[in-house]
Amino acid sequence: MKKLTALCMFVVLMMGAGLAQADVSPDKIVELSNSGAILAFDKLDETALAQHTNATILDTELEESNSRYIYQVDLRDDKGQEWEVEMDAATGEILKNRQDD
Repeated sequence: MKKLTALCMFVVLMMGAGLAQADVSPDKIVELSNSGAILAFDKLDETALAQHTNATILDTELEESNSRYIYQVDLRDDKGQEWEVEMDAATGEILKNRQDD
């Protein structure tokens, strides 16, 4: 019975975490960009690339987390090391710049 209770609690917690952070739909991205609520992706990409010399972009993603839009960029530098850069999509502020495991 304790295992079942623990499993149920885990599922509830994971569902809550999913609600707190969700991918933004393509239609919503266009709307946000056109309204000026978020910066243009090319501007955000430039900001991310400026963090690591000669890096290339592997992947990008826009997520909404607690009413804030977060732009995440995965990079690979010229040494083959991968990095994850997260920015506030409205301001371009760097929130996270860490080496990927």
